[in-house]
Amino acid sequence: MEISQLRYFLKVAEWKNFTRAAEDLLVSQPALSRSIGKLEEELGQPVFERQSRSIVLTEAGRLLQSRAEQILSLIEDTKSEITDDGRTGRIRIGAIPTIAPYFLPGLLQAFAATSPESTLTVQEEVTEKLLQRVAQGEVDVALLALPVSMQHIEIEALFDEELLLAMPAGHPLATKRRITIADVRPYPFILLDEAHCLSDNIVSFCRQKSFHPVSVEKTSQLATVQELVALGHGVSMVPQMARRLDQDGRRIYSSLHAPKPQRTIAMAWNPYRFQSRLVERFKEVTRKYRVANAA
Repeated sequence: MEISQLRYFLKVAEWKNFTRAAEDLLVSQPALSRSIGKLEEELGQPVFERQSRSIVLTEAGRLLQSRAEQILSLIEDTKSEITDDGRTGRIRIGAIPTIAPYFLPGLLQAFAATSPESTLTVQEEVTEKLLQRVAQGEVDVALLALPVSMQHIEIEALFDEELLLAMPAGHPLATKRRITIADVRPYPFILLDEAHCLSDNIVSFCRQKSFHPVSVEKTSQLATVQELVALGHGVSMVPQMARRLDQDGRRIYSSLHAPKPQRTIAMAWNPYRFQSRLVERFKEVTRKYRVANAA
């Protein structure tokens, strides 16, 4: 049984699909299938049950998944401890799409100034996938929005960020000095799709006000939401960090009257994995950076 076989097996178990797992691993699907086949041959029983549209773990597969995660974690942590000099090394950072392009560039620059010999890699994923990568040790530190519903993950809240009402220029509410949620009720909403937690934040806030936003369009990119707003397709709620970078005069942003909608940005990591001195330094730089740049 080879380490690469265990890595391949875990990736297939994560995606529940050979094609997607192969793409993630940057290997061909036939090579991945052969590796899993050899693993099953060595174990004398299947680890996956092939169904029409997906695959599921067998009982043997569930046991192997648990053991494989422990084995690979031990290998990675041992390597990290031996090579941890506090200066060099690689840190794997993860962030959700509504944070990555707005908060990460400045943060990574700030960290590079303190640790120029280190290497940072970035993975952008929706919350569910990002948490899985943290749990499996594929991401050292993740930046996401609360709430988070996964056990055995350490969460540290960083700051609260206001969600601003985004409207096309010339919208009827554009000149209103005080906008309440009641004022927004008649207008259609443009939201991110269900995989993004920002939509949950928006819908949850509206429901607390006994209002369910009518979504006319959904997309997977916040930039597309902003463009559709500019084209007059509807309104939306956009994080303050995204608004800061928006210089397009076709859109305007306004705060809703109290209580203002907001989300909590947090940092997450696996406390059961070895935390190198570089990772600890990155977390400390992140704490200081949020103080200087929080809305």
